[in-house]
Amino acid sequence: MVGRLSRFLSLGLVALLLVAAVVGCSKKEARYPADFARYQRIDHAVESLTKAYMKKDADAFHSLLLPNARADKIESGANKDFATFKDITLELAIERIVIDGDQIDVFVHWHGLWKPEQGDTEQRERGHGMLRWIGVQSILLAGFDGDIPFGISSRHKEPAASPNPLAR
Repeated sequence: MVGRLSRFLSLGLVALLLVAAVVGCSKKEARYPADFARYQRIDHAVESLTKAYMKKDADAFHSLLLPNARADKIESGANKDFATFKDITLELAIERIVIDGDQIDVFVHWHGLWKPEQGDTEQRERGHGMLRWIGVQSILLAGFDGDIPFGISSRHKEPAASPNPLAR
């Protein structure tokens, strides 16, 4: 009886040690923690740009831009949108990130809703584009390519009145 009890206890102890070893060793450390932290900063920069645009916060939007001609175009388009639309809703989803040194290309898919005033017809748009960011520790928007949402108000001009074919 004592032999059975000691064998049962020793099997229980082995099982307990196995469970402790599996639980203790199951946590994986990040293989490249610096790269992971950089991806998090990139994601945060894209999210901050989107939030600043939706809140129509020109100062916060400007703080994410690198001073150059391409970024100035984004900023002027966003400022025109801020003045044109009362409500802006934008969802910007990252599809892919390509990093080459300090240059970061973030390929995005977006869709949004822009509403000028209460009772006006809302404008729905969607597209794909690439946001070019620069930096390692501090991430700033340097340019873009493709279809981006900043500057929607400049896209749709009122159609010119077509000439009346009966009036001659």
